[in-house]
Amino acid sequence: MFDRRKFIKISSFTSLLGFTKVAAASDASAIIKPIVISTWDFGKEANTEAWKIIGAGGNVVDAVEAGVKIPEADPNNQSVGYGGLPDRDGRVTLDACIMDGSNLSCGSVACLENIVHPISVAKLVMQKTPHVMLVGDGALQFALANGFIKTNLLTPKSEHDWKEWLKKAEYKPAINIEKELSNKKIIGDKNNHDTIGMIAIDATGNVGGACSTSGLAYKMHGRVGDSPIIGAGLYADSEVGAATSSGMGEEVIRTCGSHTVVELMRQGYLPEEACKKAVERIIIRNPERAKTLQVGFLALNKKGEFGAYAIHKGFNYAVKSNNEEKIYDAKYFMD
Repeated sequence: MFDRRKFIKISSFTSLLGFTKVAAASDASAIIKPIVISTWDFGKEANTEAWKIIGAGGNVVDAVEAGVKIPEADPNNQSVGYGGLPDRDGRVTLDACIMDGSNLSCGSVACLENIVHPISVAKLVMQKTPHVMLVGDGALQFALANGFIKTNLLTPKSEHDWKEWLKKAEYKPAINIEKELSNKKIIGDKNNHDTIGMIAIDATGNVGGACSTSGLAYKMHGRVGDSPIIGAGLYADSEVGAATSSGMGEEVIRTCGSHTVVELMRQGYLPEEACKKAVERIIIRNPERAKTLQVGFLALNKKGEFGAYAIHKGFNYAVKSNNEEKIYDAKYFMD
């Protein structure tokens, strides 16, 4: 249970450390459907692809799969799919999950190598197996048995950056690597990651979502973060809404972050408020540690209201509906 008095005390303490609460963007309040929202500004192109399906009356699960496949196939996006930065052994391993909020069906793959579209494999896990998650060699075996083709995911650019990192092999994740990636400054110890998380409502009111990442760059081989874990990196329930996350996956897993956000919305909190409370749960455990990492949550309720909140400045998200196509900057707790 969240101890408000304790948090107020910690807030006072953290102000001495240079932490500040800063308002950036307001929570949207329009009641609309269909609608699709994605983490980060590169989600705009993903939303456009998803809209081809959802805007034409299609199913939300098909839409989010199609949308997420855009950054998965982009060799210039070094945090998702093909072109993703490798682990410290030089192996690109991918994580993804997908969820249908109408019946809580879900599928996931983790530590999957040599497949460009892990989100599509995750969808087949949901549709064709009695399981939720397949990992490693088992996930690859399943993908190949279902017609996927092995592809070398390590692009020349990512291989070069990995070899540069090996010269010092220092593991110092940056807070907002997505900005550095977009500015082509990903060198040396700038080895954090980010994720495409997409949540949406179709014309029938069904809620769903998808999440995909290549995970932390230069991680230990076999490391899996929050992105493929239902309830951590993604959760969708058509009775309430959906949430997804981006940032340091270990912190999201510890708090069952996306499920927490959805359950807070079930209690009546607006999406931005629910995301903020989930962020506070991470900060309150260790405010000093929170200074060095980023986590952002993005949420959408069944009414079509949406919002986001992050530990640090820099988290943004893309929205597309019949009414708008826009990039929002999320509110945040620390400068």
